[in-house]
Amino acid sequence: MKKDAAPTYQIHLRALEPEDVDLLYRWENDPEIWRVSNTHAPFSKHVLQKYIESSHHDIYELKQLRLMIDIMEEEKEPKTVGAIDLFDFEPFHQRAGIGILVYGEENQNRGYATAALKELIQYAFSVLQLHQLYCNISTDNEASIRLFERAGFELAGTKKDWIKRGNTYQDEAFLQLITHN
Repeated sequence: MKKDAAPTYQIHLRALEPEDVDLLYRWENDPEIWRVSNTHAPFSKHVLQKYIESSHHDIYELKQLRLMIDIMEEEKEPKTVGAIDLFDFEPFHQRAGIGILVYGEENQNRGYATAALKELIQYAFSVLQLHQLYCNISTDNEASIRLFERAGFELAGTKKDWIKRGNTYQDEAFLQLITHN
């Protein structure tokens, strides 16, 4: 019996819109996400609305950029599955941190993060003309480390006992992607 072909989709990275507030509210207040985002307290809808309202400012002004990850499947409405961020943007040193969230088990392990990461890397190096991107990932988050390594990031170091979880500490990997243009 012939298997059905995997659905075809395109990734679209887009700016925040006012109607994203409910998604951001759910994601930012999910304690499971706090574990990887170093968040320790919930966000109010009001704070998130203000964040969205200010997101139209240039990355050079805010020093950060959040883009929503939309999946465009054939003959279907776009579906927002996550967000990808540039943060700690340093135009003089031409570097920025990068973080990604693909929310929900039904959206994970489908190639969405890989495609979004590839698109943002292209934007960072060709449009923003960055020299390097970096990320910090808890060493127990093997899937995320593999994602970034497949995208060309290399382990630059390990921060020992960097993240406190309950009564224990977790190491954090520091990965970099440096362009040689």
